[in-house]
Amino acid sequence: MSLQVVWSLCLAYPSQAINGLALFLALSGGWLLLATRWREQRAVARVLAAGEGGALDVEGLASYAQVERLNRFFYGFGGLGLGAGLLLSWLSTRLQPGIWF
Repeated sequence: MSLQVVWSLCLAYPSQAINGLALFLALSGGWLLLATRWREQRAVARVLAAGEGGALDVEGLASYAQVERLNRFFYGFGGLGLGAGLLLSWLSTRLQPGIWF
C-alpha cells in the first residue's frame, strides 16, 4: 500500500485511525503493568530462594529503594498509557467523518 492510500483511509475514517492508536496505547500500557508485576514477583521469589528472608544490609536497602522507585515509575507510565488509550477511544466515538477538511 502506498502512503497516499493509507493517508486517504485515515482521512476517510478518522475515528478508526484514532481508535487504532488508542488500542496501541492501551496494549502497551497493559503490557508494561504486567511486565512490572512479573518482575516484582521474580525479585521476591529470588530473595526467598536465597534464604535472605528479612536480613538486608545497607547496600541492599539502597538498591531496594531504587528498584521500588523504578517500579513506581513503570506503574505510573503503564497506567498513563491505559488512561490515554481509554480517553482516545472515548474521543474517537465523538468524531464524525468529513469534518477535517
